[in-house]
Parts: sequence; C-alpha cells; structure tokens
Amino acid sequence: MSRIHDGPRARSRRRLAALVTGAVIASSGMIAAAGMPAAAEDCSTVPWMDTATSSEERADALLAASSQHQKYRWLVEQPANDPTRTTWPAGMTGEAPVVYPAQLACTPVVIYANGPDGVYGKAGTTAWPGPIAVASTWNLELGEEKAVAHGSESFDSRSAVVLGPGIASGRTPLSGRGSEYFGEDPLLSGLMAAANVRGLEHGNADKPVVANLKHYVANEQETDREESSSNMDERTLRQVYDLPYEIAVKESDPGSVMCSYNQVNGVYACENPILTTSLGEQAGFDGYVMSDFGSVHSTVASMDAGLDQELNRPVWYTPARLDAALKAGDITQAQIDQAAFDVVHTYIEKGLFDHPVPATAIPNVSTAEHKALAREIAEQSTVLLKNDGEVLPLSDDAPTVAVIGQTASKTATGNVSAKTGCAWYLVFIRGTALNCDAIVDPLTSITERVEQAGGEVLYANGADLAQAASVAEQADVSIVFGHYTMGETTDLADLHLDANGDALIEAVAAASDRTVAVLNAGSAVEMPWIDDVDAVLHAWHSGEQFGPALAGLLWGDVNPSGKLPMTFPKSVADTPTSTPEQYPGIVDESGIRQVEYSEGLEVGYKWYDEQGIEPLFEFGHGLSYTSFEYSDLDVAVDRRSDGAAVTVSFTIANTGDRDGAEIPQVYLTLPASAHEPGKRLVGFDRIELAAGESTRVELVIDSAASNQPFSIWDEDADAWLVPKGRYEVAVGSSSRDLPLSKALQPNITMPSAAANGLG
Repeated sequence: MSRIHDGPRARSRRRLAALVTGAVIASSGMIAAAGMPAAAEDCSTVPWMDTATSSEERADALLAASSQHQKYRWLVEQPANDPTRTTWPAGMTGEAPVVYPAQLACTPVVIYANGPDGVYGKAGTTAWPGPIAVASTWNLELGEEKAVAHGSESFDSRSAVVLGPGIASGRTPLSGRGSEYFGEDPLLSGLMAAANVRGLEHGNADKPVVANLKHYVANEQETDREESSSNMDERTLRQVYDLPYEIAVKESDPGSVMCSYNQVNGVYACENPILTTSLGEQAGFDGYVMSDFGSVHSTVASMDAGLDQELNRPVWYTPARLDAALKAGDITQAQIDQAAFDVVHTYIEKGLFDHPVPATAIPNVSTAEHKALAREIAEQSTVLLKNDGEVLPLSDDAPTVAVIGQTASKTATGNVSAKTGCAWYLVFIRGTALNCDAIVDPLTSITERVEQAGGEVLYANGADLAQAASVAEQADVSIVFGHYTMGETTDLADLHLDANGDALIEAVAAASDRTVAVLNAGSAVEMPWIDDVDAVLHAWHSGEQFGPALAGLLWGDVNPSGKLPMTFPKSVADTPTSTPEQYPGIVDESGIRQVEYSEGLEVGYKWYDEQGIEPLFEFGHGLSYTSFEYSDLDVAVDRRSDGAAVTVSFTIANTGDRDGAEIPQVYLTLPASAHEPGKRLVGFDRIELAAGESTRVELVIDSAASNQPFSIWDEDADAWLVPKGRYEVAVGSSSRDLPLSKALQPNITMPSAAANGLG
C-alpha cells in the first residue's frame, strides 16, 4: 500500500472500489450482510479472520461488511478498540452524546498505552533506562533487544499499541521531554527509533504490538506546545526535523505515527499537508496516522491532510461531523474508506486480530532476563565525562567511602530519592513514569561492595551542606550525587541541578581529597564545579538497576563506554536557541506562540562547529578506563549508475591495559557549494577490544541510504540533491576528536538528471 495524490486527501490505494457500503461478502460458504455482526463462534470462518488471505483482502472484507457508522468507529481510538461499547460523552460542549452501532463481531479489543521507555504505572514491570540513555549506548542491537522485552511486557499487561518511540531533534536542551527522545543527531535518532520499532513489532510473534512513532513533527518544546507554531524554511524542516522520521520509517516500517500538538509554519501538525508530502510520499510511510490527545482542530482539514484516527474519544471525527462533511461534499467516501482501511489493515498486518491480548493482565511480567538487560543498558549508557588522575576505577583498598546525595538512597529526602534518578517525572501519575519501586539504589550496592572488602560507607543525604562536607572530610573518596527532574508539559527553567545540587558538589569537593560526581538528568547539565571534581559520570535516568550498574562502573567491573547523544553546553546562552524569538517564542495577537527556527540547519553540534563555540562536552564524547588509537584511514569509492558507496576503513587499537568498547564515529563535510554548517554524522559502530588488541573497521556510506548522507534538500527541485565538489571524511571518537581525515570527490551520479545541478 502506498500514499499517492488523489483529490483533496492526496492519498489512495488500488482497491478502494471494493469498499462499498452494503456489499455482500461470500467466503467459505458463509454470507454476512453489511452491518450484521457475525456470531462469535463463527470467527474461524468470517473473511476478515481468514489467515489464508492477505491482510489487504481481510481489511477489505471487514470494511465491505460494515455499515457507514461502523466504519466511523475505526477513525477514533476508543470506538475502534472497544467493539461492544456504543455511547461516548459529548464530543464538544453542548453536543449530544456520540452514538455508534456495535462493531462487527470478531474484531479485537485493542488497548493503547503511553510509554516510549516502558510500561507506565504498573507494578511487576521493568523500569528501564530512558530513551536518551539507550541512545548513549550507540548500540542498536541492545536497543532492539530492550524493545523486544518492552513489547512482551506491554502485551502481557494488555496493551497492544505502544505510544512510542519518540523522536525530536534536540533543538534545545531545555525541552521537558528530552529524556524520551534519542538526542540531537538525525542518523543516531532515526536508527535508534527504527531499532525500537523493530523490537516492538517483530520481537514477539505471539505477542504482537504496534509501535507509534511520535510526535510528528518539530515538536521541540513543552512550553505552549498546543498553542505554538514551529516556523522554519523547507530545507531545515526536511534535513533536521523530517529526516530522523524518514530514517525510522524506511528502516523499520512502523505501524503508526502520531501527529503533534504544535503548528508547523502556521498549520497544525494534524491538519498539515506534510503528513502526505513529507511523511507519506518522501518517507514512504503507509501505516495509519493518529493524533495526540487533543491535537485535532478540524474535521475536513484533518481528513484532507491524512489524519486517520483521533486519539481518545470522538470530538472532531464524530458521526455527525463526518456525515455533515460528506453531505456538503467537503470530504469523500473514498477518504473515509481509506482512513478506516489504514487502521484496520495495520491491526491485521501487525497481528492484533490473530493474537488478542490476555483477558486479564498478567502480574509480574518483569523477568530475571529483563532485569539483567536493564542493568546492561544502564552500564553501557552511563557516560564517563571526566576522569582526572585516573581516580576511577576505585580500588578495594579505600577503607572509607562517603556517599552523599538524595538520589543515592531509596529513603526519600524532600520527596527525592533513588526513584527520582530511576525515571523521568510523569505529571499525570504524579511520580516517576515507570515502576521504580523495584529500584536497587546506589547506596545499597556501594555499601555491599565496600563492606565486602572490609571498608566502611558513610552516608549523608546532602540537605545540610556542612554535614555533607564533614562526612566527605572523613572519607578516602566521596561519591556525590546530583539531579534535576523533568517531564511532560513543562520545560526546564535552566540546566542547573535541583535541591542546591551545585552547592552540594562544591562543598563536598572542597572537603574531599577525591570527589566523583554522579548525575541523574535526562538532558545536559551546566557544571560550574567541573574544575573542582576529579571525575564525573552522567547516568541519565538509569532505571531500576541503577545501583548495581553504578557500582560495577565505579570499581571497574565494567568499563564505561557510553557516548553523549547530545552536546553539553557550558551555558544555555551558548545554545542555538538563545534569543526569545527562537525559544520559547513570542505570543502574537492570535494567542499563538511564534517560535522562529532562525538557526536553520545549525542544530546540535553543527551549531557549535559553525559558530566556533567550545561546548562543555561535545556530541559523541565519552571516556574509558583504557585508551584507543586510530590509524591507517582508507577511503574507496564504488560508483554506480544510481549513486555510489564509499567504504571507509581504518584500524582501532586498544592501547591500554583493560578490555573495553569504543564507538568509532564517521563524519562527512560537504562541499562549500552545499552551504551546509559543519559536518554530519554518517556512520558509527561499537567495537569490543581486549587490552592490546587491534582490529580493522569498515563502514560503508551509501548515497542511497535512508539518511541521505551526501545530499541536501533543494527547495526548487523539491528533491534531495548531491552537491558536486570536494568532500571530507573524518573519523574518531567524538565530533571534536577526529584524528583521521581524508578528502574525496565522489562524483556521484543520481538517477535524476536534476540531482547533478549543484556544483
């Protein structure tokens, strides 16, 4: 199925003529008139449950057997997924209750659940590290493995559609939901999201769930998210904000996409033609588009743009509104049929009709394997930002260890505890989003480790700075914890630590001979104390295995390998959105906050490169307890009639005395004619090396890849074009530590002659 221009809705498919209201279906000797529910015992014979036919044929059969108002049910989440319920509260104030006929029999109960990082608000589930932490592993296989486990727990908890993964482009580190996303780079974000989708949708054949990629698009802040417009040129929209979605769609084929609250260039996302042009035609998405809760503002414009399903209860896609629009000729029957087909076909294709969720939720779905996986992700995602004098790893000969800070302990101080470091804050349940009651806190894990070696742990919650300093003074090494909370509906006011955290770290560092700072935050952190501490570990929101993972990292049982998926600025003033017009935007006379994306393509590390601003820690940064050396770069171009593949090969050697993992990164600088800021990430890998071992790494950069590595978006041509001229490949351990580089002129010929127009 594909989306192509066809009238105002601008998409179609090849067999809509079969969807005729009142049609009679004959299959397996059984005849079912339109609108007549089949008896439950006949489910093995109704045509939409015939697994010998294609998912398209099954969807066609169901809709052909449906009355008009039964088709309407598929266009709203609750009527679509609660087949026997017929009445909902008024769609708008003053309207009568919304009434539907019961759905045809042999259609499943489908429950949606929010949760890009795990099953929300249910005991017995795994509290995973957040998506931004998963991104900092740069490990696509691990991300997919986590999604397989998440999907299993979701299904067993009776949820068959997961509202996630999420993608944003990291325009500002103040975004309240930044911890739900995968960072600032299109390639890393898109591939991580694709791995998540594959794990959710294909990891459990008998427990199918549908992934919902969200929030499309340019949804980069929580401030006035429902009354703001993200304003930018087309090239910026395509290269920065659309591109990670295009990568995710092409690499994983998600079942659904959610349109966001905000406007894009003055048009609400859920009634914006980009649902068809960018998402459908360019990216190739062919599932169903659902709204966010409350993000629909129209019936006709939304249907024309390609919105298939309104989330939650009926408001704009009510039978009365749809009937009126049809009668007036503002929408067509083909559009209704297409929207219903998109939903039904996805449910069938992804397995929801054939594998219904359990009748009751299964308790305690978190397994020992899942907990071990959560710990592995926490270990691989923690980023060693600083390690002066190799104070880490700790040795067992330090008899006294001070542990200081609220997030170290499971015992709350001022409503802050290790649970705060476990997961981001979800305002709707007034607490951490995941089941963080199961957390193993750092104080417990560190104490076990130290006492096993015959040492002693001294603890202070950090509320009293003088007491914290006194405890630090008595210890051989101090481990001090800092945090800030973030969550949906509210952006961060700044990037400083909560609960006087900066002053706490400064006080501990002044009193301690050796100080290790451990940070729990879902975004960047300003560090006015950075020169006073010996080591810094950024642990993000580390999930329920925070304690064991951290202890293993501190004592070197595990060698840190996480890399930053976002730039850490020295100050918010250094970020690409430092003016009020750029962030949070200016409210105009209509009440809409106009947010000017005037930084254009200069987002994330590209901004810092182009502006010559030194960040606190650059994108891709992350230290190890060993050292790695890069050498012998070779670049080979294989030209084809439809493009080219550039093979980048180099040697990595572990030159230290510990086993470790390195994440080599390949960046590409385009010709000057491209007018492209800085460089772009075009490839990466994760390499495990024993002490003293070396290996040859080979990464292929294909011009036809989903991330468009050699291309820019040309507004005049309305296409991706490859600039002619001199490119430069650079290889190294971060966006600013690139010891190897080489120029090349790939002379790529694209299929379209227009693709060679830049030079």
